[in-house]
Amino acid sequence: MGIEDKLEAERARLLRSARRVVVKIGTATVTEPEGNLCAERVEPVVRSIAALMKERRQVVLVSSGAVGLGRGWLGLHRSRLEDMVTKQACAAVGQSLLMDAYKDLFSTWGIKVAQVLLTEEDFTNWRRYSNLQHTIEKLLGFGVLPIVNENDTVSTAELEPVAPESRTPAFSDNDRLAALVMSGLEADALVLLTNVDGLLERASRDGTRGGEEGEVIPLVAEITPEIRSLADGPSESGRGGMRTKLEAAEIAMKCGGIAVIANGSRPDTLDRVFAGEKTGTTFMPAKRMPGKRRWIAYAANVRGRVVVDAGAHRAITQGKASLLVSGIVRVENRFASMDVVSIVDCEGREFARGIAKCASEEAEKFSVKKRSASGSKTTSSPVLVTRDNIVLLEKT
Repeated sequence: MGIEDKLEAERARLLRSARRVVVKIGTATVTEPEGNLCAERVEPVVRSIAALMKERRQVVLVSSGAVGLGRGWLGLHRSRLEDMVTKQACAAVGQSLLMDAYKDLFSTWGIKVAQVLLTEEDFTNWRRYSNLQHTIEKLLGFGVLPIVNENDTVSTAELEPVAPESRTPAFSDNDRLAALVMSGLEADALVLLTNVDGLLERASRDGTRGGEEGEVIPLVAEITPEIRSLADGPSESGRGGMRTKLEAAEIAMKCGGIAVIANGSRPDTLDRVFAGEKTGTTFMPAKRMPGKRRWIAYAANVRGRVVVDAGAHRAITQGKASLLVSGIVRVENRFASMDVVSIVDCEGREFARGIAKCASEEAEKFSVKKRSASGSKTTSSPVLVTRDNIVLLEKT
């Protein structure tokens, strides 16, 4: 049996045996262009989730669509959503409509649902993140289906565009939110239902890539720069597009889980996925990153940024050392003790993140620049980030 055959067999086995799964359904699947609930697409998803729960699998549903439903109910033109406050008002109206629809649909199958509305702070604060885990665990223990969405009425992390120079949000769309929920619950599988068949191949000008334009890539074992290049461009009705789905899949892989991007407009998609059949694009598990380190890398809000010298860079990346304050060239963004900070080299490239033991003001006192100016010969230096709280980031 060749490598591809072994991967295919493992893919089918993992999906058939997955006991805890997170399913994300996107705006384009939930709503029609006019802003009404698309029962034709949503009802088959509900039926499939009910079947999964009957098999004693635990399911968490992450659902978009509140803003679109609210807009439709209020009779507003799509252009009105360019105003942030109008978007939030639509979310307030639409969220109750969304949950009412799900309550009625799942009650047909004897399933009780619970609404879980989240903000960015529920992921960036470790204590709140832990509380969220415990709450959803309890709901699953009760046999209830948690239905998760961002609380767009008070949070703008998903609604507003993310500027390149802005702070890194814990999540900026429901794709990433679904992956973070999966991470927190140590789920086995993540399925992202969208309006395309999966990650699509794109032929190069010289024809060197395999497959024709638009052909689905069935299996991804590693997310390479080449794979990332296939995911450019947002979706028409949602915010994320394929790029955010690829980011979500990468988080799932780092959880040691399996992820699938598939077409939610086909009524049998979920059934086929968990029967182990080929559908959409499957992302195979990678080496599992421990939970606290995943939180630092993906969920925590990066508050500060420190530039380190070449010696500190080598010590962290090659010597598996802690970051000493003496290795800091400068502090570019203020932070407090226990904040997550971005660690960058002298060229400004981020290569690690970690939880700071002290505030930026204290760190600056011992930085290379300050010591050089004072002529200090002090050899001892406090630790800014201990090794067990540092996560190295892969080069992309």
